[in-house]
Amino acid sequence: MLNFAEEILLLTLDDNRGAFYPMPESAMRTALAGALLMELAVADRIDTDMHSLMVVNTEPVGDALIDVILERLKAEPAGRNTSEWLGEIALQEKDLKEKVLQRLVDKKVLKVEEHKILWVFARRRYPLMDDKEIKEVRTRLRDLVYSNDIPDAREAVLVGLVNACALVDTVFEEHELPQVMPRFTELAKLDLIGREVDQAIREIFLAMTSHLFR
Repeated sequence: MLNFAEEILLLTLDDNRGAFYPMPESAMRTALAGALLMELAVADRIDTDMHSLMVVNTEPVGDALIDVILERLKAEPAGRNTSEWLGEIALQEKDLKEKVLQRLVDKKVLKVEEHKILWVFARRRYPLMDDKEIKEVRTRLRDLVYSNDIPDAREAVLVGLVNACALVDTVFEEHELPQVMPRFTELAKLDLIGREVDQAIREIFLAMTSHLFR
C-alpha cells in the first residue's frame, strides 16, 4: 500500500516520458509535506485547534518517512500552528521528493534511467516498472467520481490532496473535466464532521492552500 505522498508523486508523473509535470519545487515540497501530515492525522497521531498543531499519540506509525516527521513534531515545544509546521517541514526537508522517489524505486514501482543529451548533459527518467499502483490510484479516483459512493477517510483525503495540488487533469481526460469537476469539487469539500481527523485535516488543507498559491 502506498502512502499519500507516494500516490501524489505518482500522479505528477507523465507515464509516457518518465518525467514529472512542471511544478515549482516549493509547491512540490509543500504538497508532499502536507501529504505526510495527512497520514499522521488519519492515523490519529496529531490534532489541531485554532492556534496549534499537537501530537496526541507518540507511537510510531511504522512508516519510516512518516515517523521522522512525527519525531520532529514531538521534539519541538507545542505552540506552532499547522501552517507554520507545514512551511517548516517543506523548507527543512529539501530532499523530500528524492526520498519519496527512492521509496517508489525500492518498491519496484519506478526505475531510474540516465540519459545523455548531446553526450554531455545528464537527464534522469523514471519509467514505470509496474503500472499497477498508478492505475489503482487513478481507478479509485475515477470510480469514486463516477459513482454516488461516499468515500472513506483515506479516499476523501486523497481527493482533497489531488484537488489542492491541481492534479485533477492527470486523472481525467480534458473532455471529461466539465462533467466530473462539479462532483470532484463536491467530494473535495466533503463534510468530514463526525470523523476524528476532521479538524486536523481541515487545518492542513487550509495551510497547504496558503503555501501552494503564494
